[in-house]
Amino acid sequence: CALVGMSGIGKTQLAAEYAHRFSPDYDVVWWVNSDQRGTQRDRYGELAPALGLRSGSEPGERIRAVRDALRRGDPHSRWLVIFDGWEDVEEAAAILPRGGTGHVLITSRNHGWRTVGDVVEVPVFRRAESTGYLMRRAPHITAAEADAVAVEFQDLPLQMAHAAALLGELRMPVPEYLDKVHSGEINPLDEVSELGDYPSSSLTSWSMLFNRVRESEPRALELLKLCACFAPGRIPIGLVRGVAPGELPEQLRWIADNTPDWPRALDTLANYSVITKDSRSASVSEGREAGPRQESVHMHRVVHGIVSRLTAGDDREIHRGVVRQVLVGSDPGDPSDSRSWPRYAEILPQLEFSGALESTHARTVQLVLGCLRYCYMSGEYTVGMDLARRVRDKWVDLFAPDSEYMLELAARTTVILRASGRFHEAYDRDSSVLELLLAQPEPDPIRLMAANSGLSSDLRFLGRYPEAYRLQRDVVDVGRELLGADEWTTLRAQHQMGVALRLLGQFDKAYEIDLDTLRKREAVLRARHPDTLHSVNACARDLRLLGRYHDALARQELGVRTQIQVLGELHPQTLWAQHNLVLCRRRAGTKGEDIGPLMADLLARHERVYGKGHHNNLMLVTDYGNYLRVHGDLGQARDLLTEAEDTYRALVGQAHPVPTGMQSNVGLLMQAEGNRDGALVLFEQALTGLRTLLGDDHPWTLGCALNAAGGRNLTGRLEEAAELSRETLRRTRAALGDDHPMTLSSQTALAADLRALQQREEADKVEEDALQKLTRTMGAQHQHTLSARQRVRPYWDFEPYLG
Repeated sequence: CALVGMSGIGKTQLAAEYAHRFSPDYDVVWWVNSDQRGTQRDRYGELAPALGLRSGSEPGERIRAVRDALRRGDPHSRWLVIFDGWEDVEEAAAILPRGGTGHVLITSRNHGWRTVGDVVEVPVFRRAESTGYLMRRAPHITAAEADAVAVEFQDLPLQMAHAAALLGELRMPVPEYLDKVHSGEINPLDEVSELGDYPSSSLTSWSMLFNRVRESEPRALELLKLCACFAPGRIPIGLVRGVAPGELPEQLRWIADNTPDWPRALDTLANYSVITKDSRSASVSEGREAGPRQESVHMHRVVHGIVSRLTAGDDREIHRGVVRQVLVGSDPGDPSDSRSWPRYAEILPQLEFSGALESTHARTVQLVLGCLRYCYMSGEYTVGMDLARRVRDKWVDLFAPDSEYMLELAARTTVILRASGRFHEAYDRDSSVLELLLAQPEPDPIRLMAANSGLSSDLRFLGRYPEAYRLQRDVVDVGRELLGADEWTTLRAQHQMGVALRLLGQFDKAYEIDLDTLRKREAVLRARHPDTLHSVNACARDLRLLGRYHDALARQELGVRTQIQVLGELHPQTLWAQHNLVLCRRRAGTKGEDIGPLMADLLARHERVYGKGHHNNLMLVTDYGNYLRVHGDLGQARDLLTEAEDTYRALVGQAHPVPTGMQSNVGLLMQAEGNRDGALVLFEQALTGLRTLLGDDHPWTLGCALNAAGGRNLTGRLEEAAELSRETLRRTRAALGDDHPMTLSSQTALAADLRALQQREEADKVEEDALQKLTRTMGAQHQHTLSARQRVRPYWDFEPYLG
């Protein structure tokens, strides 16, 4: 069930009251703050150790274990999980437990939850509720006066709580209170955007409350100012108590002194409904208290906006400095380690409110750069681009263009730009960085190495494969010389060299490099490190491209299981691994397995994560379109393949290997539709284009040649078909080896062309040799072997890959 309504309507309070009132009906009650994706995954994953489940420390693995346990009802069948402040309906499929006998309660402003489950619209208070509540907390007012206050503030629950607290504390007559509200005589404010539908008169009422706090409990006001320098929502205020008193400004040292002032200040703010007390204790029903450093409060975003305005002053920077100090002290220091991602997810929303983006302090700057790297490593590309833009806007006025920090910012930004499909922007930015470095009297060789590696990646995505490889090879040589062959930066450069070799069609060399990188990463990092798992994916892809389908399938199946555990089902690296797994299963020809539903489900998940136009999504769109063509769904296949080809051209331009090769896929579709002449035109265009861009011996070129020879045969150009098939067989043998599936497909195609020319003796000899090799290397029941025995003309599906 989802409780849906405007900010401050009381959704969280309703969920909390339900949890308290009905906790005896449940074995487990678990509260998940869900306003930030990373915080949500962290808190949800913490349920695994609380339930005694066997799982690792990574959020992805813990969430998988939790979902499975809740579904099975083991160890508890009566459970309640509350997701508070969850706006992203698209994440539901990867988070919510499927099945089970427990309950899920969600609070949200998003009405889209109707597509997932039951929705309860939370209204404002009924008038009787407003007046009753006001009179209970401010017994001196009459029903008519309570009604007047309710009318003034439109029965909004958050404002009712605030007005009741103020009236009850001050025992102020209602007419006087409303006069002050209407006149705005106390700290009148301009419109505050965070208020949304709240009446503007509530601003004056809040300023009256803060004046009261200033007079009666000044330390509570100091605490409130500090809270306003954190982001709204959950505020880990207890972290401040971990700072040594001598490191705090004088007016805040009482926080770390373990005096009664701390709980009294918290209670004052809670009583006035400015904050609600929060904790990271295991569950509502367990009732365990967290330690002082884990203590937290929750400030509603509407209240936070008002507090920020009302408490702004000369001492704001002092409070922001304390928050920055706390954040720096919480920096895990390793964004590539998935075990540190929950902490980064908690830090990220605090950066802007704390002033960290405007700081020139070295440790604060490193924290900001670390958060950018976390965004890339965890797949939060949109968040990362927004953060990079905001950081650059601040830093251009703080640092020189060729300073260490600006160069590092540029490097972190271009990585996210590439991941987001903005290849030309990445190339331009990397080129500018390289020019700045080369203009320095003594460029830092490590930074030059990183800049060249980034530029090599840009060149790959832009289809300039030989240039990319040469540059990356030089980077690896420099890394080995300066840092050593086993250092992680060198290994990252070596991994990129494997990608460059794969794009050049040198699959055997790519596998050799990738396997060496994998073994070293397993030794230097760990088997479950994201970089190591990246190498697992690369090796499995190499094996598949080498035609070793069963070896590739075995490696990728294990890799996918591990990546789901470590990174989660919707992490980009996991999606890439699952994509390759589907292709491994298709190529391995597993008997009786229909991978169509798997591809459709995976495509839906890709679109949720990437969006339709993203290059990672387009790869799967193409592969699924090819699959649908083979299985007879020509209409949907055409929609998908046309969408992919057009979008690729928009992304990388016309003269690029990927959109050029896509023509061959569309040609196969036209051929299946019966348009043989039109298909041949596209086959020939793809072949000519790839010969120009990649050369005659590239596997992509040879695949297009295989299809072009088939197109010539079907249109009656038999001599030309046989000539092209003979040349293609010779080149595939030289490039890929005698037993590679593409070589054997070329051999089978040549036999068909020879038979069409009535050259049966040679045709039989060529065909028999191909059948023997297919049976020996792939098995008698493999689809390639069976198709060759049935004399079905072989074809080649172009699999787009940008690098």
